[in-house]
Amino acid sequence: MARYTESVCKQCRREGQKLFLKGARCYTEKCAVGRRAYAPGQHGQGRKKTSEYGLQMRAKQMTRRYYGVLESQFRKYYDTAAKKRGKTGEEMLILLERRLDNVIFRLGWADSRPQARQMVTHGHIAVNGKRVDIPSFLVKAGDMVSMMENSRKKDSFKAIVEANAARPVPKWLESDHEKVEGKVIAMPTREEIDLPVDETLIVEYYSK
Repeated sequence: MARYTESVCKQCRREGQKLFLKGARCYTEKCAVGRRAYAPGQHGQGRKKTSEYGLQMRAKQMTRRYYGVLESQFRKYYDTAAKKRGKTGEEMLILLERRLDNVIFRLGWADSRPQARQMVTHGHIAVNGKRVDIPSFLVKAGDMVSMMENSRKKDSFKAIVEANAARPVPKWLESDHEKVEGKVIAMPTREEIDLPVDETLIVEYYSK
């Protein structure tokens, strides 16, 4: 399966803001965005006027990188959202939020989405009592998410969950850090998705 293998810090610098791809490091002075607040590359510090198309592409790229999906995957989410009755941009973000790796991160069981994705892929997560190793698995209202019993006993996972116990959990999710279990109470709304992007720009990008 294709995946991004270069420095994830370059992605944050390219978008000009933290995408929280390195977990705890993003909150320290070692964060690349804080140390080098300009785009990577030879001409990263040059001043460039951004066109309308450029703004649309940056909105698309930032959202894609925020959730850690490839271009082909992202386009599928857009196409699926376009078939729904609601606003395409909002429906797309809701689909991305429902990804199992994102849910694990939102519940506070992982320091970052890449780490949550690895946890799912390695078989540490179950949905409704059944092991699920597909990061893109979409949860629905009423689903119970939990960490596998053998996994929750490991000190490494205990430390991660404990370190993130104080992190706020979205209202559409319910988390029990003691049992390392969570429940999807409802589907997320746009207001509950803290992604600083104008999704209408993405719709305009794909509508051309």
